Amino acid sequence: MEESMSLLKQLKKGFEWEEVDIRTYSPLALAYIGDSIYDVVIRTVIVERGNRSTKELHKAAVGYVNAGTQARMIEALQEFLTKEEQEVYRRGRNAKSSSVAKNASVTDYRKATGMEALLGYLYMQDRMDRAIELVKLGLEQLEMKI
Repeated sequence: MEESMSLLKQLKKGFEWEEVDIRTYSPLALAYIGDSIYDVVIRTVIVERGNRSTKELHKAAVGYVNAGTQARMIEALQEFLTKEEQEVYRRGRNAKSSSVAKNASVTDYRKATGMEALLGYLYMQDRMDRAIELVKLGLEQLEMKI
């Protein structure tokens, strides 16, 4: 029986990408992919909770996929992060972005960017197990039920 391959490994194999040192990625590049990773995790959990209209699914997701919730989540996760993860988060939080928050304070937006950078970092290291663990723990810390 063939062992399944992670999405990242499949992409690397399918597109024949060479290995790149993760430390060469900018924090904002990591946040860019991390935003999608967070979105996929949350949307997957919501869909798994029951088949609903797309309008209801979107409504459920909005409460989780926003800078304010992500900022509170990463604050609640600080004591659970490794030193390496704290450093990646800090770099993402402190990165100078050309975009501005639409519906969030600058502080929340920066914290959310840091969290997204961390999730992007974990994904690019093929450590989705840890990314999922952190999102799950963050939801539990905020006592949010999807």
